[in-house]
Amino acid sequence: MIEPQYRQIARVVQDVSGLVLGPDQGYLLSSRLGPVLRQNGLVDLMALAQRLALPGATELARQVAEALTTNETSFFRDRLPFDHLAGTALPRLAAARARGATLRVWSAACSTGQEAYSVAMLAREVQGSLGGRRVSIFGTDICGKVINRAQEGVFSTFEVQRGLSPERLARWFIPEGPNWRVQPGLREDCRFEVGNLIGQISVSGPFDVILLRNILIYLDKQTKEQVVEACLRRLAPDGVLYLGAAETMLGLSTRVTPLPEYRGAYCFTGALQGMPA
Repeated sequence: MIEPQYRQIARVVQDVSGLVLGPDQGYLLSSRLGPVLRQNGLVDLMALAQRLALPGATELARQVAEALTTNETSFFRDRLPFDHLAGTALPRLAAARARGATLRVWSAACSTGQEAYSVAMLAREVQGSLGGRRVSIFGTDICGKVINRAQEGVFSTFEVQRGLSPERLARWFIPEGPNWRVQPGLREDCRFEVGNLIGQISVSGPFDVILLRNILIYLDKQTKEQVVEACLRRLAPDGVLYLGAAETMLGLSTRVTPLPEYRGAYCFTGALQGMPA
């Protein structure tokens, strides 16, 4: 039987972040909520559940949701979407935009920023195929702590070794003690803010590209539909939406269609007719 305090905490986490905690994930509460308990002077999970049930527990609920959010990420994670972005999507979108236009990319649930900075590196590297058009990347995440790290743009040796080639590391990063700092020019291409995909999203579209990767797998169907619709409202009519390798739009929206050259990328169904073969 699931303990009442677990059900209460799981319900609050889902309300705040959309994250669904299964009955076999009680270990997460014990392993990750210790700092939250200490910070708020709570002796155990029962006390936490009782506090969360009281009026005015909004800030505490946010802390709990942040502590239980998975922030796993790496540079150029899964590689294939980045190959498609650099070789097909960005050049195609650039060709459809006025000269001097800026292509806008939204990295939703960006964690510590590796995805956003990966896009920034690619955009700089394929600048010749974009006709001089700049690419601006906007990253959001529910967790303020990881957003602060993304804004700082400093990564450990372990983090830069996950997905970065030695050539890219040397080109785009500056050694700083035992760590590596993103080059200033690259940092200027990226902006980060705290944002909750299931709350009142302050993000303004349209975006040419939206990266909604490795998020939907943690949500129930209703919340998935809500998040997808929020993103589609901010996607340009000919824009591209990327999902994670284990995710699909099947059963979530009939408004979009997988791109034929890469099934993990989606566009509005009607937009396919106007695209070059």
